[in-house]
Amino acid sequence: MYKCKGRIPEMETPRLRLRKMRRKDAAQMFEHWSDREVTRYMNLAPMIGTSEAADMIGLLNHMAGEEDAIRWGIELKATGKLIGSCGFNTWQLEGAFRGEIGYELGREYWRYGYMSEAFTALLPFGYETMGLNRIEALVDPRNAASGTFLTSQGFTREGLLRQVQHTSTGYKDMVMYSLLYDEFLRNKRR
Repeated sequence: MYKCKGRIPEMETPRLRLRKMRRKDAAQMFEHWSDREVTRYMNLAPMIGTSEAADMIGLLNHMAGEEDAIRWGIELKATGKLIGSCGFNTWQLEGAFRGEIGYELGREYWRYGYMSEAFTALLPFGYETMGLNRIEALVDPRNAASGTFLTSQGFTREGLLRQVQHTSTGYKDMVMYSLLYDEFLRNKRR
């Protein structure tokens, strides 16, 4: 059975390196995590200082050590710049074999295919390394772009989960998307 044990393995695609984020990456991630357009649909208020980004990176890395989450920084290989992050917010192996993904990109990197490329490493890691059967994504119903992206990756929109998350502004509805391992394999063969 998969155990993260705080290890966040490096993965590469043609243009990207998915790697463990370090405290020294705080300034680059602050650029994204402080942008209201990037965080609009996330359960994350826009950050107001790089120390908040450093704390978030520390928290995400700590959560990997506790088997609670695993998050990669998405680095452009050509420049070494972090353009966003992606990973598994939660996972459950025993009895369910499912995990929930999360992701974001800096606004200037939208619509270049970077997240689609990151998913070519993220999804196989979930299915083949972690042993998941189902990968889920919870999306704010107003975030049409994320829903369109997920369906382009083969995910199915399953439906609205009413008031499934509680945030500082109250209860939020979320739309559930999922991709099953056998669907992933079929899509991969095409």
